[in-house]
Amino acid sequence: LVGILLMLGVITSAVLADRGPSYLLVILGSLGAIGIRHSFWASIQDWTIHLSFSIAAIIALETLMQLKRLARDNIRRLETITEFSRNISCTLDTKQVMALLNVAFTNAVEADTYFVGIREDNELRLDLVYDDGEYFDNQRVKLEGSLSSWVLQNQRSLFLPDLRKEVVLPGVRVVLLGQHKTSLSWLGVPMKGESVDGIISIGSYRPNAFDQADLELLTALAQHAAQALDNTLRHAQVELRSHLDSLTGVYNHGSFLKLLQEHADRATETAPLSLIMLDVDHFKEYNDAYGHLFGDEVLTALCQTIRAHIKMTDAVGRWGGEEFVIFLPNANASQAHQVASRIRDTVMTLTLRDHAGISISVPTVSQGIAVFPQEAANLVELIHLADQRLYEAKRRGRNHIEPDPVSQFTTASNAATSNPA
Repeated sequence: LVGILLMLGVITSAVLADRGPSYLLVILGSLGAIGIRHSFWASIQDWTIHLSFSIAAIIALETLMQLKRLARDNIRRLETITEFSRNISCTLDTKQVMALLNVAFTNAVEADTYFVGIREDNELRLDLVYDDGEYFDNQRVKLEGSLSSWVLQNQRSLFLPDLRKEVVLPGVRVVLLGQHKTSLSWLGVPMKGESVDGIISIGSYRPNAFDQADLELLTALAQHAAQALDNTLRHAQVELRSHLDSLTGVYNHGSFLKLLQEHADRATETAPLSLIMLDVDHFKEYNDAYGHLFGDEVLTALCQTIRAHIKMTDAVGRWGGEEFVIFLPNANASQAHQVASRIRDTVMTLTLRDHAGISISVPTVSQGIAVFPQEAANLVELIHLADQRLYEAKRRGRNHIEPDPVSQFTTASNAATSNPA
């Protein structure tokens, strides 16, 4: 009876309290039973019975403690998933999704390292990398032969509890990220969506650091993260399309002006901004002769040509109708003229074919160039000057670029001769 009461007391204490009070109850109960019922010279059988009840009480106590720990861990994981799902449903920003993933890892996973990667061709772009207390930015690794490559190719989770043992996966090699340490436990799950193909991985410098519950948590986070990233990408695409011309895919009038203003605010005498105003020559006659569908093809081909001759930091926008505008940050008048010349020369070689397969030449283009802040005090003056020079190029006979660098050089030489230093 005393043993049974001791067991019940320990179980109740373990459920309601922690180890300390429960172990104190085991000790007091055992000593009290011995002191009341038996002397020190009690039989071995009596001692064995009391010792057995004490050991059984300790086993029951530790079992309940482990069950409580597992229950707390499961509750924490469920709360993490629920909180993460609720928060990402309110965001359309990729960086915010990564920040929420970071919080989820911190709250629910005991990992020394983790990363979130997105496949881009043959590379893995790592938007979030944490290793041994330090964050790393702008990390890229080759996918070939990596554990991540295996996960992405097979679209299956990969759980390696002890990397001290040889990894038996065809073509897989160990790739170090972050600190120059090797994880001894590794877990990776695919993060697959309509527009997202990525991976979430956690690692530890201890072997056997993760279990099936961690795998389930990571899988749930990856599913929610993939949906959230799909939403952010779709929103970004819709946002981008709202800034682009529907036919040519270049910036529309309003968006180009906004972007131009942002770059003009940063332009200086040593880092100027050049503007090219471009117009298709005799475009109305071309439309009347061949139809508006061919006219649309001309505009599309023209924009493709312009993109081929400008840098990623440059931009082109549709000003209206067959008129386009290009801005070139950190480009002076000479550099802008070189770009304009390449565009003009390429356009002169373009041809389209009608339904009968007959080649139709693309009309020429005229261009006007202005430079900020050397030639204009503000954006309005810059656009006006480039527009005036465009029409001057048309008055010169079309298929010209204004100002002509040769005439500029001649004018500058004459001024230097008549005004010697």
